[in-house]
Amino acid sequence: MRVTTDVFELLAPRRRLSRDEAFAASDMSLDRLLRAAAARRDAAHGAVVSYSRKVFIPLTQLCRNVCHYCTFAEAPRKGRAAYLTLDEVLAVARAGAAAGCKEALFTLGDKPELRYQAARDQLSRMGYRTTLEYLAEAARITFAETGLLPHLNPGLLASDDLATLRKVSVSQGIMLESAAERLCERGGPHYGSPDKRPAARLETIRLAGEAGVPFTSGILIGIGETRAERIDALLALRDLHDRYGHIQEIIVQNFRPKPETRMAKVSAPALHEFLWTVAMARLVFHPAMNIQAPPNLSPGSLSQLLGAGINDWGGVSPVTPDYVNPEAPWPELAMLTQATKDAGKELCERLAIYPSYARELNRWVDPGLRTALLQRIDGEGLARVDGWAPGNREGLPAADLGLIGARAVPRGEIGQILAKAQSGATLLETEIVRLFHARGEDFSAVCKAADELRASMNQDTVSYVVNRNINYTNICGYRCQFCAFAKGKTSENLRGKPYNLSLETIQGRVREAWERGATEVCMQGGIHPDYTGATYLDICRAVKAVAPAMHVHAFSPLEVSQGARTLGISLEEFLAELKRAGLGTLPGTAAEILDDEVRAVLCPDKIKTDEWFDVMRTAHRLDLRSTSTIMFGHIDGPQHWARHLLRLRALQADTGGFTELVPLAFVHMEAPLYLKGRARRGPTFREVVLMHAVARLALHPFIPNVQTSWVKLGVEGVKACLRSGANDLGGTLMDETISRAAGGSHGSQMTPEKMQELICSIGRMPLERTTLYGASTRTCTAASRSSTDDMLRTSAPQAAS
Repeated sequence: MRVTTDVFELLAPRRRLSRDEAFAASDMSLDRLLRAAAARRDAAHGAVVSYSRKVFIPLTQLCRNVCHYCTFAEAPRKGRAAYLTLDEVLAVARAGAAAGCKEALFTLGDKPELRYQAARDQLSRMGYRTTLEYLAEAARITFAETGLLPHLNPGLLASDDLATLRKVSVSQGIMLESAAERLCERGGPHYGSPDKRPAARLETIRLAGEAGVPFTSGILIGIGETRAERIDALLALRDLHDRYGHIQEIIVQNFRPKPETRMAKVSAPALHEFLWTVAMARLVFHPAMNIQAPPNLSPGSLSQLLGAGINDWGGVSPVTPDYVNPEAPWPELAMLTQATKDAGKELCERLAIYPSYARELNRWVDPGLRTALLQRIDGEGLARVDGWAPGNREGLPAADLGLIGARAVPRGEIGQILAKAQSGATLLETEIVRLFHARGEDFSAVCKAADELRASMNQDTVSYVVNRNINYTNICGYRCQFCAFAKGKTSENLRGKPYNLSLETIQGRVREAWERGATEVCMQGGIHPDYTGATYLDICRAVKAVAPAMHVHAFSPLEVSQGARTLGISLEEFLAELKRAGLGTLPGTAAEILDDEVRAVLCPDKIKTDEWFDVMRTAHRLDLRSTSTIMFGHIDGPQHWARHLLRLRALQADTGGFTELVPLAFVHMEAPLYLKGRARRGPTFREVVLMHAVARLALHPFIPNVQTSWVKLGVEGVKACLRSGANDLGGTLMDETISRAAGGSHGSQMTPEKMQELICSIGRMPLERTTLYGASTRTCTAASRSSTDDMLRTSAPQAAS
């Protein structure tokens, strides 16, 4: 049958080819196929083209197979060991780790001990029965000693082999190469190679699916197969992936003739055949599949391969050669980066396990490897490439920092999404996620669009409030997994001792804050088991008794919910009582991520998403305004951030009660979830900046203010966010304990003078504001500029009561 134009119009960008369409596609023009493949790639992967920075470890080059195009496999040689020793393995791995590699790619011949006495002898001397047993130990010690994540390519495997190797690797693989049995017959390239039988290789791939192993496979073209046989191979792999979902990438590799092989005089496949096959792979599989072509095998054709629909270059080593294709050196990463950029794409580093599998590590990764993997990924599951994290003093990543404010023309759908956001229209969840994926020029464009909106809403002013934090108790009956601040009465002493401030101490701090020029006290604490709603009412009255004009910004929705419950009254009744007692506004904390999928792990005993919104909706109805927050960068990801922002936007459109959004980057150092090995190292710098920028865009025009946290990001970090959509620096704080408890090192106070200096340094106008974003009429005293050390001396918490 001949495929019609209408059918191919449907291919781009979401559909995949049916079996009949795949075979009929042989009649289509190459140009049309390439356009359809590239459109499908862009729909699923945007501008990102990935690669893995790896070190290549050839554990043994002995193999029982005799493929007629291969120079990797060798016969035993006198005086040459059959296997690398563990010391030799570690020497290569350490060199890779020192060069910034994150993957250890183990490649080896298939079960050489079944053919060669030399292999059996060396295995016996080393204390191993089989090559696979030795491979497991080599992978284990490489990970333990260097932190490199192993990817294993050992050939045919049984179920027990896969299970054993899964414990020491994050991914495995075997190339199908071809589904044509005839290539194993006499005269074929696989004659004499029992492990190249398609049925046997497909069985290994099937067993890997049963074992839950993230798996790599693919085809080798130009060894005598037909186009139809290539499609057969791709469809066989698709059938297995449809069943198990475990094939993380499809490699399309082009045969290259090598001297001194039986196929030395066979011509390499023409470029158009290679491009046709790459495009067909993209069209046969779901758009999200990762399609790879090795860059070192196609020098001079990288742009064409990108045009055919690949989204990955595979592993590239700055240390070791490609031992399978030693005549083809790896391209320099700078050259690969530029070639990718010239094609309108951004080169991004991944790990040996692809992002979608890394984000589902409980399903795909052995428990012994999960913590190491989490510490190496960002919110999308790509590799973290620098040491910066919120709360630490590591320098900001220069590459990302340099993109903020750079001229950039948004590419493809990014431009459409930005225009939609700037018009004030509600973005779709998928559109917000796409903005969070922005990198390179797209990242610049998102930051620029957000900053333009900021200027239109807030002109060139950057506001701040002179306030004081008062955390009246750190004793809490809840066990939020991100929190290093809350303590039990006598247990889980993570940092500092439990305390519970008296009303008199609170009043002393309020007086001192007023004398220092503060207009607001921000008060929150742990959920003390002895607190009732009456406690919170007493705190409000105590503040107003000593500073009637002080604005009381207090009590998270969790505290409000607990207060109402302990008094046996409704949220509305309790909030009305708090307002009469002096409460001015609510902090929008206890939100974390407003998605119950995340909250079930992060804070399972805390209020759920709907309960948080019930408190806020009720407060807004009573004309109690509030901030809103998002605490991100732990076990969450862009889809959760998008849902959070859309839910905030919906309530704000209904009530108008939020004064601002405050993005709070997860500070990981002392957080229980991180210490247990179950959370990331906070968001990356790029993710922090994007959270401010995308929030500005997604919440426009309903929430006019986006605050950036100097406590978590430091001075240079907040400057970057102020140039990417943020317009507020928050409070001077005077006493900040929550971020410090989590391991943050950016201080506990920033004086108004320092605030003004910071704001002026980026060419903006400082504006001291009230909690409700009016201009403050108070004049800060010299005492408000006192040093952090002075303030800490007057603010030591009392012992628990």
